[in-house]
Amino acid sequence: MLDMVADYTARQFARAIIMPNLVPPVTTVAAAEAYRARILAALPEGRSFTPLMTAYLTDEIDPDEIERGFRGGVFTACKLYPAGATTNSADGVTDVRRIWAVLERMQAMGMPMLVHGEVTSPDIDIFDREAVFLETVLAPVLDRFPDLKVVLEHITTEDSVAFLQTAGPNLAATITAHHLRIDRNAMFEGGLRPHAYCLPVAKRRRHREALRQAAVSGSPKFFLGTDTAPHRRHDKESACGCAGIFSAPVALESYAQTFEEEGALDRLEAFASEFGPRFYGLPLNTDTVTLRRTPQEVPEEIGSGDLLLVPFHAGEKLSWRLDG
Repeated sequence: MLDMVADYTARQFARAIIMPNLVPPVTTVAAAEAYRARILAALPEGRSFTPLMTAYLTDEIDPDEIERGFRGGVFTACKLYPAGATTNSADGVTDVRRIWAVLERMQAMGMPMLVHGEVTSPDIDIFDREAVFLETVLAPVLDRFPDLKVVLEHITTEDSVAFLQTAGPNLAATITAHHLRIDRNAMFEGGLRPHAYCLPVAKRRRHREALRQAAVSGSPKFFLGTDTAPHRRHDKESACGCAGIFSAPVALESYAQTFEEEGALDRLEAFASEFGPRFYGLPLNTDTVTLRRTPQEVPEEIGSGDLLLVPFHAGEKLSWRLDG
């Protein structure tokens, strides 16, 4: 799978935050270095790409290992998965209070924490889990660690947009290409549509509209994060299908289409290429990519045999095409 999909991301982006939810999860410097090496080995010769590795937070994570990885330039950030929230998150944090010592160390170093922002209690409706997380988990964390840099990843609600707008400069959020284009109706259009199923799930249309307005607002608190997730077609179209949307093949084209529809193409570059690096304290890229207003038809599927994937926008016509 890695050999097949790595270059879809690398041809669009010079670097990417790499999620650590493998089996077993990436919790050590050695595991992160090995994963980074596998990613680079999967790229075609001559492709320039920098994987930015992250550590998977667990209840028992070693603060010394996190600090060693961050100061050694291996870990860019840590990822908080509430246990059971999404794909391969069974080893995630069961109670955020169990990682206070790690968060204190991260705050002191200026190391960002990336958050999958959902509670996992079965008593909470799946469409409310992000809003409840803001109140019961994220707000107390920010109160206790006011200088901790936090990225609330792949936000899906107007609640998160409002929370970000009133929060301090140490909180930012990413918005995916697919959450800017689909609402929860997409999962039930004429039947059950597993390729529109992701976590956090798409919400009501008013939430999607709030995300679109946040993305094009020009606020540096909101920036690009694809959350691209390749799953084999038969794993999506099964009795218990996987969550995730494979957006990497057309990510920039999809964002461009949204920004054009909102009359904000002049703000796409900052959203895609400036706000994120600045929040992370990384230099801006000096190379460029070029998007042309040239229609393209997205293939119905990518790959073959056991590795057959359905990309985001499959079978649709997009107004934009990435050069190269």
